[in-house]
Amino acid sequence: MENNTKDSYLSSLKSIETENWLDRQFYRPIGYRLAMALKGTGITPNMVTIVSIFVGLGGGLSFVHSEPLWWAFVGIACMVAANIMDCVDGQLARLTGIKSEVGRILDGLAGDIWFACIYICLVVRLSHEHATWLNGKGWILFLAMAILSGFSHLVQAAVTDYYKTIHLFFISPEKGRDFESSDEIRNRLCRMRPGINRVLTSAYLVYTSVQEFFSPHLQSYLRKLLEQYGAAGIPQEQRKAFRSGSQKVMKVLDLLTFNGRSIPLFVFVLLGQVWLYFIYEFVVLNVVLVLSISKHEAMCKKLATAA
Repeated sequence: MENNTKDSYLSSLKSIETENWLDRQFYRPIGYRLAMALKGTGITPNMVTIVSIFVGLGGGLSFVHSEPLWWAFVGIACMVAANIMDCVDGQLARLTGIKSEVGRILDGLAGDIWFACIYICLVVRLSHEHATWLNGKGWILFLAMAILSGFSHLVQAAVTDYYKTIHLFFISPEKGRDFESSDEIRNRLCRMRPGINRVLTSAYLVYTSVQEFFSPHLQSYLRKLLEQYGAAGIPQEQRKAFRSGSQKVMKVLDLLTFNGRSIPLFVFVLLGQVWLYFIYEFVVLNVVLVLSISKHEAMCKKLATAA
Protein backbone atom coordinates (compact mmCIF):
# COMPACT_ATOMS: atom_id res chain seq x y z
CA MET A 1 0.00 0.00 0.00
CA GLU A 2 1.52 3.36 -1.07
CA ASN A 3 2.17 6.01 1.59
CA ASN A 4 -0.69 8.31 0.54
CA THR A 5 -3.10 5.40 0.31
CA LYS A 6 -1.87 4.02 3.62
CA ASP A 7 -2.35 7.40 5.33
CA SER A 8 -5.85 7.64 3.85
CA TYR A 9 -6.63 4.09 4.99
CA LEU A 10 -5.41 4.77 8.53
CA SER A 11 -7.46 7.97 8.66
CA SER A 12 -10.55 5.85 7.93
CA LEU A 13 -9.98 3.87 11.14
CA LYS A 14 -10.63 4.98 14.68
CA SER A 15 -7.22 3.55 15.57
CA ILE A 16 -5.18 0.57 14.45
CA GLU A 17 -4.66 -0.19 18.16
CA THR A 18 -8.31 -1.16 18.64
CA GLU A 19 -8.66 -3.27 15.48
CA ASN A 20 -8.37 -7.05 15.81
CA TRP A 21 -6.40 -9.22 13.41
CA LEU A 22 -9.25 -10.36 11.15
CA ASP A 23 -10.62 -6.83 10.85
CA ARG A 24 -7.16 -5.51 9.90
CA GLN A 25 -6.58 -8.26 7.35
CA PHE A 26 -10.04 -8.64 5.83
CA TYR A 27 -12.97 -6.45 6.83
CA ARG A 28 -11.30 -3.04 7.10
CA PRO A 29 -9.36 -3.14 3.80
CA ILE A 30 -12.52 -4.13 1.92
CA GLY A 31 -14.50 -1.53 3.84
CA TYR A 32 -11.95 1.14 2.92
CA ARG A 33 -12.13 0.37 -0.79
CA LEU A 34 -15.92 0.48 -0.75
CA ALA A 35 -15.93 3.69 1.29
CA MET A 36 -13.57 5.32 -1.22
CA ALA A 37 -15.85 4.19 -4.06
CA LEU A 38 -18.89 5.69 -2.29
CA LYS A 39 -17.13 8.92 -1.36
CA GLY A 40 -18.64 11.77 -3.36
CA THR A 41 -21.65 9.76 -4.56
CA GLY A 42 -24.07 11.33 -2.10
CA ILE A 43 -24.55 8.03 -0.28
CA THR A 44 -24.32 8.76 3.45
CA PRO A 45 -22.99 6.54 6.26
CA ASN A 46 -26.50 6.25 7.71
CA MET A 47 -27.78 4.89 4.40
CA VAL A 48 -25.09 2.21 4.49
CA THR A 49 -25.96 1.38 8.11
CA ILE A 50 -29.65 0.91 7.29
CA VAL A 51 -28.80 -1.38 4.36
CA SER A 52 -26.46 -3.37 6.63
CA ILE A 53 -29.31 -3.90 9.10
CA PHE A 54 -31.53 -5.45 6.42
CA VAL A 55 -28.69 -7.61 5.06
CA GLY A 56 -27.94 -8.82 8.60
CA LEU A 57 -31.62 -9.60 9.12
CA GLY A 58 -31.47 -11.66 5.93
CA GLY A 59 -28.61 -13.63 7.44
CA GLY A 60 -30.57 -14.31 10.61
CA LEU A 61 -33.65 -15.41 8.68
CA SER A 62 -31.53 -17.82 6.62
CA PHE A 63 -30.39 -19.59 9.79
CA VAL A 64 -33.97 -20.58 10.61
CA HIS A 65 -33.71 -23.32 7.95
CA SER A 66 -32.18 -26.65 8.98
CA GLU A 67 -31.93 -27.82 5.38
CA PRO A 68 -30.92 -27.69 2.64
CA LEU A 69 -27.39 -26.75 3.70
CA TRP A 70 -27.11 -23.94 1.18
CA TRP A 71 -29.28 -21.82 3.48
CA ALA A 72 -26.39 -21.88 5.95
CA PHE A 73 -24.02 -20.51 3.32
CA VAL A 74 -26.53 -17.82 2.37
CA GLY A 75 -26.78 -16.79 6.01
CA ILE A 76 -23.01 -16.73 6.45
CA ALA A 77 -22.59 -14.66 3.27
CA CYS A 78 -25.22 -12.18 4.48
CA MET A 79 -23.57 -11.80 7.88
CA VAL A 80 -20.13 -11.26 6.35
CA ALA A 81 -21.59 -8.72 3.90
CA ALA A 82 -23.44 -6.94 6.72
CA ASN A 83 -20.27 -6.66 8.77
CA ILE A 84 -18.36 -5.28 5.78
CA MET A 85 -21.09 -2.63 5.46
CA ASP A 86 -20.78 -1.98 9.18
CA CYS A 87 -17.13 -1.18 8.53
CA VAL A 88 -17.97 0.93 5.47
CA ASP A 89 -20.34 3.27 7.30
CA GLY A 90 -17.78 4.24 9.93
CA GLN A 91 -14.92 4.51 7.47
CA LEU A 92 -17.06 6.56 5.09
CA ALA A 93 -18.04 8.87 7.96
CA ARG A 94 -14.40 9.49 8.86
CA LEU A 95 -13.33 10.00 5.23
CA THR A 96 -16.15 12.44 4.43
CA GLY A 97 -16.69 14.06 7.82
CA ILE A 98 -20.40 13.21 7.63
CA LYS A 99 -21.09 12.31 11.24
CA SER A 100 -24.02 12.58 13.63
CA GLU A 101 -25.00 11.31 17.03
CA VAL A 102 -27.95 9.47 15.49
CA GLY A 103 -25.55 7.78 13.08
CA ARG A 104 -23.28 6.68 15.89
CA ILE A 105 -26.17 5.25 17.91
CA LEU A 106 -27.69 3.60 14.82
CA ASP A 107 -24.34 2.03 14.01
CA GLY A 108 -24.14 0.62 17.52
CA LEU A 109 -27.66 -0.80 17.28
CA ALA A 110 -27.08 -2.53 13.93
CA GLY A 111 -25.17 -5.51 15.32
CA ASP A 112 -27.64 -5.92 18.19
CA ILE A 113 -30.52 -6.04 15.70
CA TRP A 114 -28.74 -8.72 13.63
CA PHE A 115 -28.17 -10.94 16.63
CA ALA A 116 -31.67 -10.38 18.06
CA CYS A 117 -33.00 -11.72 14.76
CA ILE A 118 -30.54 -14.63 14.90
CA TYR A 119 -31.62 -15.58 18.43
CA ILE A 120 -35.31 -15.52 17.47
CA CYS A 121 -34.66 -17.59 14.35
CA LEU A 122 -32.59 -20.14 16.27
CA VAL A 123 -35.43 -20.54 18.78
CA VAL A 124 -37.88 -21.17 15.92
CA ARG A 125 -35.48 -23.62 14.31
CA LEU A 126 -34.77 -25.55 17.51
CA SER A 127 -38.48 -25.64 18.41
CA HIS A 128 -39.17 -27.24 15.02
CA GLU A 129 -36.22 -29.67 15.20
CA HIS A 130 -37.10 -30.79 18.74
CA ALA A 131 -40.87 -30.42 18.68
CA THR A 132 -41.41 -33.38 21.05
CA TRP A 133 -39.04 -32.20 23.79
CA LEU A 134 -40.65 -31.68 27.21
CA ASN A 135 -44.03 -32.78 25.86
CA GLY A 136 -43.99 -30.11 23.21
CA LYS A 137 -42.82 -27.40 25.62
CA GLY A 138 -39.20 -27.45 24.50
CA TRP A 139 -39.61 -24.03 22.95
CA ILE A 140 -39.77 -22.58 26.47
CA LEU A 141 -36.27 -23.92 27.18
CA PHE A 142 -34.92 -22.57 23.90
CA LEU A 143 -36.56 -19.20 24.48
CA ALA A 144 -35.00 -19.01 27.95
CA MET A 145 -31.59 -19.83 26.45
CA ALA A 146 -32.07 -17.10 23.85
CA ILE A 147 -33.07 -14.50 26.45
CA LEU A 148 -30.05 -15.31 28.61
CA SER A 149 -27.80 -15.19 25.55
CA GLY A 150 -29.34 -11.93 24.37
CA PHE A 151 -28.93 -10.23 27.73
CA SER A 152 -25.35 -11.51 27.93
CA HIS A 153 -24.71 -10.19 24.42
CA LEU A 154 -25.90 -6.69 25.34
CA VAL A 155 -23.67 -6.48 28.41
CA GLN A 156 -20.67 -7.96 26.58
CA ALA A 157 -21.09 -5.56 23.66
CA ALA A 158 -21.52 -2.57 25.99
CA VAL A 159 -18.35 -3.33 27.95
CA THR A 160 -16.34 -4.06 24.79
CA ASP A 161 -17.46 -0.82 23.15
CA TYR A 162 -16.66 1.15 26.31
CA TYR A 163 -13.16 -0.27 26.66
CA LYS A 164 -12.40 0.51 23.03
CA THR A 165 -13.83 4.04 23.31
CA ILE A 166 -11.86 4.82 26.47
CA HIS A 167 -8.72 3.45 24.82
CA LEU A 168 -9.23 5.97 22.01
CA PHE A 169 -9.70 8.71 24.63
CA PHE A 170 -6.26 7.89 26.03
CA ILE A 171 -4.66 8.05 22.58
CA SER A 172 -5.68 11.69 22.15
CA PRO A 173 -8.61 14.06 22.78
CA GLU A 174 -9.29 14.03 19.02
CA LYS A 175 -9.44 10.22 18.82
CA GLY A 176 -11.57 10.07 21.95
CA ARG A 177 -14.04 12.80 21.03
CA ASP A 178 -16.91 10.28 21.08
CA PHE A 179 -16.30 9.53 24.75
CA GLU A 180 -19.01 10.91 27.03
CA SER A 181 -19.95 10.29 30.64
CA SER A 182 -23.54 9.56 31.64
CA ASP A 183 -23.69 12.97 33.36
CA GLU A 184 -22.76 14.73 30.11
CA ILE A 185 -25.38 12.77 28.17
CA ARG A 186 -28.00 13.45 30.86
CA ASN A 187 -27.33 17.20 30.75
CA ARG A 188 -27.58 17.19 26.97
CA LEU A 189 -30.78 15.14 27.09
CA CYS A 190 -32.45 17.74 29.33
CA ARG A 191 -31.97 20.38 26.61
CA MET A 192 -33.33 18.24 23.77
CA ARG A 193 -36.78 18.57 22.25
CA PRO A 194 -39.11 15.55 22.00
CA GLY A 195 -38.44 13.41 18.95
CA ILE A 196 -36.41 10.51 17.62
CA ASN A 197 -33.11 12.12 18.65
CA ARG A 198 -34.28 12.36 22.24
CA VAL A 199 -35.49 8.74 22.22
CA LEU A 200 -32.17 7.49 20.85
CA THR A 201 -30.20 9.64 23.29
CA SER A 202 -32.29 8.28 26.18
CA ALA A 203 -31.39 4.75 25.08
CA TYR A 204 -27.76 5.82 24.80
CA LEU A 205 -27.88 7.17 28.37
CA VAL A 206 -29.05 3.78 29.66
CA TYR A 207 -26.33 2.08 27.59
CA THR A 208 -23.62 4.37 29.00
CA SER A 209 -24.91 3.92 32.56
CA VAL A 210 -24.54 0.15 32.16
CA GLN A 211 -20.98 0.65 30.92
CA GLU A 212 -20.11 2.78 33.93
CA PHE A 213 -21.72 0.31 36.33
CA PHE A 214 -19.31 -2.42 35.24
CA SER A 215 -16.22 -0.19 35.51
CA PRO A 216 -16.12 1.42 39.00
CA HIS A 217 -12.30 1.56 39.27
CA LEU A 218 -12.07 3.00 35.77
CA GLN A 219 -14.57 5.71 36.79
CA SER A 220 -12.51 6.57 39.88
CA TYR A 221 -9.33 6.75 37.81
CA LEU A 222 -10.97 8.97 35.19
CA ARG A 223 -12.38 11.35 37.80
CA LYS A 224 -8.95 11.66 39.41
CA LEU A 225 -7.23 12.43 36.09
CA LEU A 226 -9.89 14.87 34.90
CA GLU A 227 -9.90 16.74 38.20
CA GLN A 228 -6.10 17.06 38.18
CA TYR A 229 -5.39 17.69 34.50
CA GLY A 230 -8.58 18.08 32.45
CA ALA A 231 -9.28 16.00 29.34
CA ALA A 232 -6.63 17.70 27.19
CA GLY A 233 -3.95 17.87 29.87
CA ILE A 234 -3.55 14.21 30.85
CA PRO A 235 0.23 13.55 30.87
CA GLN A 236 1.66 11.35 28.12
CA GLU A 237 3.10 8.92 30.67
CA GLN A 238 -0.42 8.32 32.02
CA ARG A 239 -1.77 7.86 28.49
CA LYS A 240 0.99 5.43 27.56
CA ALA A 241 0.63 3.41 30.77
CA PHE A 242 -3.11 3.05 30.27
CA ARG A 243 -2.82 2.11 26.61
CA SER A 244 -0.14 -0.48 27.36
CA GLY A 245 -2.37 -2.25 29.87
CA SER A 246 -5.49 -1.75 27.78
CA GLN A 247 -3.96 -3.41 24.71
CA LYS A 248 -3.29 -6.55 26.75
CA VAL A 249 -6.97 -6.68 27.68
CA MET A 250 -7.93 -6.10 24.02
CA LYS A 251 -6.37 -9.43 23.06
CA VAL A 252 -8.88 -11.22 25.30
CA LEU A 253 -11.69 -8.80 24.53
CA ASP A 254 -11.49 -9.62 20.81
CA LEU A 255 -13.51 -12.76 21.54
CA LEU A 256 -16.46 -10.50 22.40
CA THR A 257 -16.42 -8.71 19.04
CA PHE A 258 -18.33 -9.72 15.90
CA ASN A 259 -15.53 -12.05 14.82
CA GLY A 260 -15.45 -13.82 18.17
CA ARG A 261 -19.19 -14.45 17.91
CA SER A 262 -19.70 -15.04 14.21
CA ILE A 263 -17.00 -17.65 13.57
CA PRO A 264 -18.32 -20.10 16.22
CA LEU A 265 -21.86 -19.33 15.06
CA PHE A 266 -20.96 -20.21 11.47
CA VAL A 267 -19.32 -23.46 12.61
CA PHE A 268 -22.35 -24.50 14.71
CA VAL A 269 -24.75 -23.66 11.86
CA LEU A 270 -22.73 -25.72 9.37
CA LEU A 271 -22.60 -28.62 11.85
CA GLY A 272 -26.35 -28.39 12.38
CA GLN A 273 -25.89 -27.96 16.15
CA VAL A 274 -27.09 -24.39 16.63
CA TRP A 275 -28.02 -24.93 20.29
CA LEU A 276 -24.30 -24.89 21.03
CA TYR A 277 -24.17 -21.21 20.15
CA PHE A 278 -26.39 -20.33 23.11
CA ILE A 279 -24.04 -22.28 25.39
CA TYR A 280 -21.03 -20.54 23.86
CA GLU A 281 -22.62 -17.10 24.26
CA PHE A 282 -23.87 -17.58 27.80
CA VAL A 283 -21.01 -19.63 29.28
CA VAL A 284 -17.78 -19.13 27.33
CA LEU A 285 -18.21 -15.46 26.44
CA ASN A 286 -19.40 -14.53 29.93
CA VAL A 287 -16.24 -16.12 31.35
CA VAL A 288 -14.25 -13.99 28.89
CA LEU A 289 -16.25 -10.93 29.99
CA VAL A 290 -15.56 -11.51 33.68
CA LEU A 291 -11.85 -12.07 33.04
CA SER A 292 -11.66 -8.93 30.90
CA ILE A 293 -13.43 -6.75 33.47
CA SER A 294 -11.30 -8.16 36.29
CA LYS A 295 -8.07 -7.50 34.41
CA HIS A 296 -9.11 -4.02 33.25
CA GLU A 297 -10.35 -2.96 36.68
CA ALA A 298 -7.16 -4.21 38.38
CA MET A 299 -5.13 -2.15 35.90
CA CYS A 300 -7.20 0.99 36.57
CA LYS A 301 -6.96 0.55 40.34
CA LYS A 302 -3.18 0.26 40.10
CA LEU A 303 -2.91 3.30 37.81
CA ALA A 304 -5.18 5.36 40.08
CA THR A 305 -2.99 4.58 43.08
CA ALA A 306 0.14 5.64 41.21
CA ALA A 307 -1.39 8.77 39.63
